[in-house]
Amino acid sequence: MKLYTKTGDKGKTSLLGGRVSKDDLRVEAYGTVDELNSFIGRAVTELDQQVFKDIIEDLESIQHELFDCGGDLANVMKERKYKLQEQSIEVLEKRIDTLTEEVPPLKRFILPGGTPASATLHIARTVCRRAERRVVSLVNVTEDVPTVVQKYLNRLSDYFFAAARAVNHRSNVKDVEYIRGGDVFK
Repeated sequence: MKLYTKTGDKGKTSLLGGRVSKDDLRVEAYGTVDELNSFIGRAVTELDQQVFKDIIEDLESIQHELFDCGGDLANVMKERKYKLQEQSIEVLEKRIDTLTEEVPPLKRFILPGGTPASATLHIARTVCRRAERRVVSLVNVTEDVPTVVQKYLNRLSDYFFAAARAVNHRSNVKDVEYIRGGDVFK
């Protein structure tokens, strides 16, 4: 099988059920989800397999769910069956709570960084926010978007923040507080 098809040479791409321009909002949305998935893969390579076993398992599960999100976003067939389920959001919320309990309480905003893996998770958080914005843009022009994808991406960015802090904490690296602001979390 060849990796190239030449079918996109004129700026069009295939969806599940149709073809659109490569700069279509739907393509932008699932393309940004794909970019996010790549940063997660990088984060996994930067984590110690023993110390961060739980987070690696989370991230690998999230990668599969992001493939589901991409497929759901690319689906424009008349009869649709979406893959991503609300249960995925509930799992994220439980993991966010668990990881948050592990780290010192926040008083100030923190700067992205610390360990390489934590920095990559912060990049994933910001790319996730962009993916969410792309989905919101798509929702604003069509109702043919599963609402669970938007909710999932919103919660997922919170997960990346919690995971980035847990990675620093387990690595004995302090989060760097934003010093120009006061205490904002009480």
